[in-house]
Amino acid sequence: MSKTTAEMPEEGRAEKSEGIDPKLLDLLVCPLTKTRLTFDRERCELVSDAAKLAYPVRGGVPIMLPSEARSLDKA
Repeated sequence: MSKTTAEMPEEGRAEKSEGIDPKLLDLLVCPLTKTRLTFDRERCELVSDAAKLAYPVRGGVPIMLPSEARSLDKA
């Protein structure tokens, strides 16, 4: 059975909220444009400036589906 965030030791919670492994970030590209991504630690998202999309990272796992991405367009 997995522990909830409240049941985890404080250091476990900090690791989970940090987001994504830097080695994984080096390997990932935007699925639409094939360009590099940057990690927005505050929003826990991988950002594609070329596609103007932000892909969520949930529990350290990037969700690289355009249908799950948030649009960065100001409109």
